[in-house]
Amino acid sequence: MSKKFTVEQVAEHNSESDCWIIVHDKVYDVTKFLKEHPGGKKVLLKASGTDATKQFDAFHNKGVLDQYGPGLQIGTIGSADADNDQDGEEWSVSPVAFGDPMWHTLASPYYNDSHRALRNAVRSFVDKELTPYCHEWDEAKQLPRAMFKKAAEAGILAAVIQNIPKDLCPYDLPGGVKVEDFDPFHGIVTMDELSRCGSGGVVWSICGGLGIGLPPVIQHGSDYLKKKVVPACLGGDKVICLAITEPTAGSDVAGLKCEARDEGDHYIVNGEKKWITNGVYADFFTVAVRTGEPGFNGISLLLIERSMPGVSTRQMKCSGVWPSGTAYITFEDVKVPKENLIGKENRGFKYIMQNFNHERMGIVIQANRFARVCIEECMIYADKRRTFGKKLIDHPVIRNKLGHMIRQVEATHAWMEAMAFQAQQMPEEEQAIRLGGPIALLKAQSTQTFEYCAREAAQIFGGLAYTRGGQGEKIERLYREVRAYAIPGGSEEIMIDLGVRQSKKVNEFFNAPKL
Repeated sequence: MSKKFTVEQVAEHNSESDCWIIVHDKVYDVTKFLKEHPGGKKVLLKASGTDATKQFDAFHNKGVLDQYGPGLQIGTIGSADADNDQDGEEWSVSPVAFGDPMWHTLASPYYNDSHRALRNAVRSFVDKELTPYCHEWDEAKQLPRAMFKKAAEAGILAAVIQNIPKDLCPYDLPGGVKVEDFDPFHGIVTMDELSRCGSGGVVWSICGGLGIGLPPVIQHGSDYLKKKVVPACLGGDKVICLAITEPTAGSDVAGLKCEARDEGDHYIVNGEKKWITNGVYADFFTVAVRTGEPGFNGISLLLIERSMPGVSTRQMKCSGVWPSGTAYITFEDVKVPKENLIGKENRGFKYIMQNFNHERMGIVIQANRFARVCIEECMIYADKRRTFGKKLIDHPVIRNKLGHMIRQVEATHAWMEAMAFQAQQMPEEEQAIRLGGPIALLKAQSTQTFEYCAREAAQIFGGLAYTRGGQGEKIERLYREVRAYAIPGGSEEIMIDLGVRQSKKVNEFFNAPKL
């Protein structure tokens, strides 16, 4: 139990050699921190021996206490023990309206106790292990490699993937959820909670490559490949990525040129891949290669290993998602055994298209939660920031901005849940035909919603959103990361066109009546 202090006792520690402060009923000894304070030691000395909660909240975000507080806290004041008990409650929601999806507080037909248990476990991991360090890792442009193992042991990595063979899953899923019971809504919960950290770079670093690079191996790989790759990746010992995009072929997958020449018992691979998430530190690469005729029918998937001679990667300097290890990859006369072929030769395009639905839904979930993070951060900030004699939230123009942000996020979330429900009702082959178009449109909807909310949030935060770190940390970072969601996985223009073209194919395939 934390040591208890009275306000009077704290007041005695008010000098440069002995400086205590109170923030949210917790007592901190900041004597050794005085010289490290970004605003200078005098800022802290003015508040020494007093309750500095109001000053702290005016200039800092909660993540500062999450990161530095444990090393400085020496006790509590008043009802702090009760507050600590509340922090550990089984079910906690955002302190502001619309800061969490509606199912957290209202009835929903889609979620049950297993989804709630999963949500609690992932939220606890994110709040403790990710959110306090996002700015630090973003600036470092990488995560500590130990985080992959920590995420694996918490079951996070396995929860990112669906349809895992039970015998290949090295750790239990969060919240006691069984692998065989895992459904699309468990997937939504996992990705939504991870995205609460407010950093696309951190989310992509942990599961960007895993979420799109491993499913083709699980669904189409041989038993040899599954045993070689799946436990190692889900166990946090190895990293995998998906390598499709090339310097001359992005959304035009059929135009890729990376060649795999058949040499009997092996292939010789030559070519380049660009903008590959996790490519900088990946051990395995699920690579789209040309093994046959030009166009759709000559593409295959190969598992290429970093240990194979001729594989080289270099980190690309992108606008955002810095810790994700975005790479330019070069394959020069790489000898790849035939046993590393994923599925059947020249059937790769079909596998890629099936995988796109999963990838795009992942983007939808992340983008919409990031838009929601913008709402949550703005609500909190607007309730404490004062301009022209009143709080920001009391200005009609600010409420108008928030209202338009909220309506778009809630509408997108409802559409996302509808798509997940439909996916639950049909086999994967049918999903590719019937849901490909709607999911493409939903992807464009989510990224445009994200862009709108990031832009409006930046206006609400003003100069704080133009500065890396501090109160506007999440907003500044997310504003930079919008394009990383609007372009990859199929650009908005391609998605909207695909959604309309696909609707015609669905009608023809199912003989649907013309409306």
